[in-house]
Amino acid sequence: MNHTRPLFKHIKDHDALFTELAVLRNEFVDHLGLSGYQYHKTPKFIAEDGSRLTIEPERSIVVEQYQSFKGLKPLLEKSIKGLYLVNKSDIGFRYPTAAIAGLNAPFIKRFRSEYFHQADEDRSICRPLNLSYGIKSRGKADNRQEYEIWVAEEALEQDAAPLFIDKYGEDLPDDVRQFASSTPIVHGWMGVKRAAFEAVYVNKKELGDIAIIIGLSVDAYNIGANPDLSYSEQIGSSIAVHNAELEWEIMGYYAPLGSQHDHQQIWHAIDLTLDKIGDAVNQHYQTKILTCTESKTERILSTIHGLGITEQQILDWNLKPAEFLQTTSSTRAKAHDPTRQINLLGRLNRLFYQEHYKLPSLSYIHELIGNN
Repeated sequence: MNHTRPLFKHIKDHDALFTELAVLRNEFVDHLGLSGYQYHKTPKFIAEDGSRLTIEPERSIVVEQYQSFKGLKPLLEKSIKGLYLVNKSDIGFRYPTAAIAGLNAPFIKRFRSEYFHQADEDRSICRPLNLSYGIKSRGKADNRQEYEIWVAEEALEQDAAPLFIDKYGEDLPDDVRQFASSTPIVHGWMGVKRAAFEAVYVNKKELGDIAIIIGLSVDAYNIGANPDLSYSEQIGSSIAVHNAELEWEIMGYYAPLGSQHDHQQIWHAIDLTLDKIGDAVNQHYQTKILTCTESKTERILSTIHGLGITEQQILDWNLKPAEFLQTTSSTRAKAHDPTRQINLLGRLNRLFYQEHYKLPSLSYIHELIGNN
C-alpha cells in the first residue's frame, strides 16, 4: 500500500473512501489547534425570494497541458497565507462524462461514471460504474445550482425526475424538475483522470472562527471528436481536445461546537476563500490560462458543435448513456460493415488510452503537483 496516499486503496467503495477522508480531515483540523471544532456541510443558499437552492461554490482554470501544474501544492502553501493542505488526503478518479443536453438548454445536464484507479491494475479498459446524473445552471464564473443523483443501471432509460424530487424535496425548483424529465440523448463525451486533495483555509481576521474546507483537483482530459467517439476525418483523430483543468470547490466548513453563524457570514467566508485561491492561481498561471468561460460539460458541447456536428445528426444517432455500459450493442453497426457491431465501450476507452493522447496515470499527476 502507498503510505503517502493511503486512500488509493479504496478503488470502488465511495462510502469507505469518504469516511476515511473525513477521519483524516478531522485529525488534521485538530492538529492545527482547532480542537472542539465541528464539521458542517455547505448550507443551502437562500435567495432573496426565500427559495432554497443547492449551490456548488467552485472555480477553475483551464490550461493546454497538465504539466503546467507541476509544483502546484507547494505553490499554494507558499502563496496563500492560512491555507493548509490536509496530509494524505490524495485521491484519484478515472471517469467518463457525457453531455446530454444541447447548446441551447437552460441548464447543463450530464451523466458521469466514476471509476477508481487501482495501482498495478490492468489499464486496458476503463469500465464505467456508479452512474450519476447531474443538472447544473449554466456558466462557470459564479456559484451555480447543482443537483445530482446516483442512478441504477436498470433505471437509466426512465424519467429521473422522481429521484431528484425524492432527494431534494421542495428545494427542487420547478424549472429544474421539468428539465430532469427530458429524454437523455448523448451530445458528446469526455474522459477524465482526476488527482484530488483537500485543504483548510484559516483566516481569523476576515472569517472569524469559520475554517473553510476546499477540495482541489487537477483533471487531465480528452474530449471526443464525435458524439459516438468515432474517427473524425476533419481532425484525423477520435479525440478533438486534450487539455487540463485546476478546480477548487468548497466542501464545507468547521466551526466551534455550539457556535452560531448566519447565512450571510457563512457565504461571505465561502466567497472570500474562493477569491483568495483564485487570486493566487490566476497570478501564477496568467500566461498559461486558456480563455474559457465554459464548464467542462459545456466544452464538450462547443467542441462537438465547432467540428460541424449538427443537432440533427445527434438526434439521428440517438445515443443513450446506458449504451456505454455495454461491451457491444445489438442496435449499432459499423458504417462500412453492417455485419459488425460497434463496441461503444472500446471507443470510450480511446479517451483514456489513445496512443497520441494518452492520459497520465493518477500517481504521476499526484507526483507532478507535489514536487517543485
